[in-house]
Amino acid sequence: MTWRITWARTTSRVKRRTLGLLLWLSRGAASDPAAMLSRFSDEALMPLRRIGLDPVPELAAANERGPVTRLKLPLGLRGWLITGYDETRAVLGAGPTAFSNDFTNMVGKVGIAADQDPGGLGFTDPPQHTRLRHLLTPHFTTRALAAWAPRITQIVDDALDELAREGADGATVDLQRHFATQIPSRTIMELLGVPESEREDFQRFSTARFDVSSGAVGSLDVIGEAVEYLRRIVAEQRRDPGEGLIGQILRDHGDRIDDVELAGLVDGVLTGGLETTVSMLSLGTLVMLQRPDLAESIRADEVGTEAFVEELLRYLTVVQVGFPRFARRDMMLGGHHLLAGDIVVPSLIGANRDRRRGDALDEVQPGRPANGHLAFGHGLHRCVGAELARLELRLAYPALARRFPHVRLAIEPTELAFRELSVVYGLTELPVVLA
Repeated sequence: MTWRITWARTTSRVKRRTLGLLLWLSRGAASDPAAMLSRFSDEALMPLRRIGLDPVPELAAANERGPVTRLKLPLGLRGWLITGYDETRAVLGAGPTAFSNDFTNMVGKVGIAADQDPGGLGFTDPPQHTRLRHLLTPHFTTRALAAWAPRITQIVDDALDELAREGADGATVDLQRHFATQIPSRTIMELLGVPESEREDFQRFSTARFDVSSGAVGSLDVIGEAVEYLRRIVAEQRRDPGEGLIGQILRDHGDRIDDVELAGLVDGVLTGGLETTVSMLSLGTLVMLQRPDLAESIRADEVGTEAFVEELLRYLTVVQVGFPRFARRDMMLGGHHLLAGDIVVPSLIGANRDRRRGDALDEVQPGRPANGHLAFGHGLHRCVGAELARLELRLAYPALARRFPHVRLAIEPTELAFRELSVVYGLTELPVVLA
């Protein structure tokens, strides 16, 4: 039975629930998160839970049972959690004939309005995905981003100066607000060519869509507000293109992309390049605070910055799950028989700590043999801004370690507040004393 036949035989009600589920998993809860979350068992929510920096033991237990395990979803939907590295890589790398991310065929057919489509690259299949990605890729290559290194270095230095001012004379200062947030937010705003006056709204939209634990965040209302906001910016730049990425795309390809598509691309850059890097910078700093030997190694150049960053990306894996996918045909995966129409949820943190890949993967070991990681995903939907994130992290961590060698937590580690049930895992704040 083909995926199309399976989907055609599914009731409209279940289709709507399925779409809502997928939107929730990837971009946040519905407009009433409490009602939405009440439909999910603890097991279904487990891939989004952690204890401190580590996944909950239940995720490791699922991995021990096998690289592919059933994920209990409401309404009788068949779901699968993928925690094995090889199996996750295979799913992420499979083409659209095996797994589909595309929701455009649902709009207008099952009571879903066009403006509810999340848009961007994450929910499109080739050839549409290919066309849109080609508009972004040239701007995010290692070569293209090399020209940004001096400016990002200055942004890092400015953030360190702000941190020093706020934390003068032994005052407690929120490192997440005054350092970890400043660097990616200023970088992404300048790269896109969006005025500094818009930065507060950009940050709010980026944070809100990921957290599904409270009513004000992660809602479809917030996503809709963000898209409308970005459409306004795109429309303004179509009339008068700026010097950033938005203006460049409009100058080079303005007749090939409309405002809705470009707003979706910009939203994807914002989503993928802001909150994720904020979380990496704050959580990576927390690792250094808990492991002074690592911070000292960075200061003394005993550990290569590149190796340090790659190990932190693997260990932290702040994007906890990949985009959910529909199986388009019956297949075998990890010893299980998947049916066309099944929902597959790749656990990126589970895959990056898959014990079949090596020993002590729950520890930070920058010197371990390089064996790759899936922190940026893989395949068609691999994060287009991966190299920008790497550049920011490689510049920021050593600069922080050298500027403030005696920085310490201002509270006990057990008092730190982490974001619960968030697709992008992170802290709510990181209070420190600089000296």
